Amino acid sequence: MPQLVAKIAVSAATYWIDRPYDYLVPEELGEKAVPGVRVLVPFSRGNRKSEGVILALADHSEYETLKPILSVLDEEPVLSQEQLKLALFMRERFFCTVYDAVKAMLPAGLWFTEDGKRRVNDKMIEMARLLLPTEESADYAEKKRRRSPQQAGMIDLLQSFETLPSRELLQFAGASRASLKALVKAGVVELYEKETYRRPQIHLGETEPLPVLNEEQQKAFEGLNAMAASGKAGAALLFGVTGSGKTSVYIHLIRQTLDRGKSAILLVPEIALTPQMLQTFSSHFGDQVAVLHSSLSTGERYDEWKRVRSGKAKLAIGTRSAVFAPAEDLGLVIIDEEQEESYKSENSPRYHAVDVAKYRCVRANCLLLLGSATPDVVSRYYAQIGRYALFRLENRYNERQLPQVRIVDMRRELRRGNSGDLSTLLCEEIQTNLDRGEQSILFLNRRGTHKLISCGECGYTYRCPRCSVSLTYHSVGERLRCHYCGYNRRPDSACPECGGMLKRVGAGTQLVVEELEQRFPGVEVLRMDTDSVAPVGSHELLFQRFREEKIPIMVGTQMVTKGLNFENVTLVGVISADQSLYAGDYRAGERTFSLITQVVGRSGRGEKPGRAVIQTFTPGNETIEQAARQDYEAFYESELELRRLQNAPPFADFLAVTLSGRDENQVIRAGEAVRSSLEKRIGTGSARILGPTPLAVVKVNDRYRYRVHIACRADRNLRAALSQTVIEANTDKRFRGVSVYADNDPGD
Repeated sequence: MPQLVAKIAVSAATYWIDRPYDYLVPEELGEKAVPGVRVLVPFSRGNRKSEGVILALADHSEYETLKPILSVLDEEPVLSQEQLKLALFMRERFFCTVYDAVKAMLPAGLWFTEDGKRRVNDKMIEMARLLLPTEESADYAEKKRRRSPQQAGMIDLLQSFETLPSRELLQFAGASRASLKALVKAGVVELYEKETYRRPQIHLGETEPLPVLNEEQQKAFEGLNAMAASGKAGAALLFGVTGSGKTSVYIHLIRQTLDRGKSAILLVPEIALTPQMLQTFSSHFGDQVAVLHSSLSTGERYDEWKRVRSGKAKLAIGTRSAVFAPAEDLGLVIIDEEQEESYKSENSPRYHAVDVAKYRCVRANCLLLLGSATPDVVSRYYAQIGRYALFRLENRYNERQLPQVRIVDMRRELRRGNSGDLSTLLCEEIQTNLDRGEQSILFLNRRGTHKLISCGECGYTYRCPRCSVSLTYHSVGERLRCHYCGYNRRPDSACPECGGMLKRVGAGTQLVVEELEQRFPGVEVLRMDTDSVAPVGSHELLFQRFREEKIPIMVGTQMVTKGLNFENVTLVGVISADQSLYAGDYRAGERTFSLITQVVGRSGRGEKPGRAVIQTFTPGNETIEQAARQDYEAFYESELELRRLQNAPPFADFLAVTLSGRDENQVIRAGEAVRSSLEKRIGTGSARILGPTPLAVVKVNDRYRYRVHIACRADRNLRAALSQTVIEANTDKRFRGVSVYADNDPGD
């Protein structure tokens, strides 16, 4: 009798031993053990119990003796065949285990606790319904009305509503549980369990008609819709200036996709944007919308995932991980603000949402649409050479003008005796807005009060004992904090080295708020950064206050730079435009241009014209000047030429091997071994291999971090060589305690 063998990806398998393991399927589990279900299996020499997922079944194995599957954890597959293939693709592409990929796809509510229980169970409610025909139940109610009015009242309600949750039935009828049980015992009413969904709060009103498109939007929509309806895989870039109405085009495309019986996924880069997007799209698509992001409760996210999987929700909206939404018959994937770094995961699996979306669209033969006012240079290049279709929205909706932008040289401000963080021009413009009853947004991408505290005599600065960074001073609680590991302490009254006077250097959002409160007494200022959001628990509450209460000024980090639409905001101030220019990364110019352009675009989105003030110590910098002019094409041409000289993306792929450990010398030696191994495996003719070099922040949480960089055209052979090098380094006994992993185009 042939054996039934399951090929299983085991969660306990590390990357260097990750492969499908053969297990015997016991006869009693034969019907349940199918591809896509999770199982419990014995693993390693100690037969430690470990979760696994069945990838495939076979009728034989090359091994003579096999361990049996202990139990099947799921009643039905939690992963489809397409999702299993995606997990295998992710292992090869993103240097992760298959089970890491599986965990990224499934909601946390599906996972199990240590005692084997599901973290979240399906939510069930007790329902009541009549068992008797209408006339008989009416007669029964009349008989009971005098002696048992509660029973009669419940029957009347059930005749009107057919079925009701038992709790509501008792509440509306003012009846007791005993009365309901009496009806059940008499065979008049039946109680049964019905699944219900835990839903995040969505403001649903009447469904609104689709927004009217102008001529430019209509042309883009028609071209994109033709691609989406073709039944062929394709990719397109919708390049539209801020305020040009890209969202309206998305809405029309999604409507057409749903009308064709297909489903759609819409990704946004920040959780802060999700409530606004959700409200906009739910007003057009109602209950067909599901939301997927990390701010939901575990139960809510699990139930939203189920709604998408069952087809009850045809449009999934969310942040990066929503790219894994289990949508069947996928017809469209939209990635809004596609240039954003937040689409790249920094934890295993280190995937980029665009790469996963491309794979899904190819498999589903559907359209991938990337939208942005400041496209990623690589995306814009692909559109230029024809790999992506290009559609443009060159004007703001209803022909509104782009904001008038002025650049302030902060060196002149210092020479004039203004040592504050707000220039004279910016203060004058804020006062103008206050007089008019209009709102202002100030952008500074640094939270806290001061960047650091330093001694003016010996130069001493407070540094984190666990990380190679200075501590940031926060006036709330008067604490110095490390933004990497969370270490905090109080500052001293004098320099601990020489006893000199301590000075506070560099502004953060807290200090800017304090300066605004001093300059404009009595004017409310709202702060929007991770420190201010955490106590409130929601970005939406702060944005809602800003909009509805018309708070005059909002100061924020990059949370306020994109996707937000406040009609009464007519002034934007960029406090320190130079801050991200010198990050030591080839994308520094691109990030700076995008941030400035996006935040300037928050101004003048209503009927009133907008203005912007950019403060900088390098007013002649080409990138800042191009951002002030909102001239993306000029920026793109100069940046592309710089990338060509650097042999950086799009002209080469960047990959890296990152090493970390507590012993810096050991980490460096491991990095040198990795570089030597790569040179032997892939050579140096077609590839440029650099390092090991320290990361910008070399030590985090007492672990030193170094990186070996590879610049070349990445293909399957190169990824296989890189994978073998990582496995070799992780299993080398000389480098115990050193963690080694590979990544595609990593950030800092």
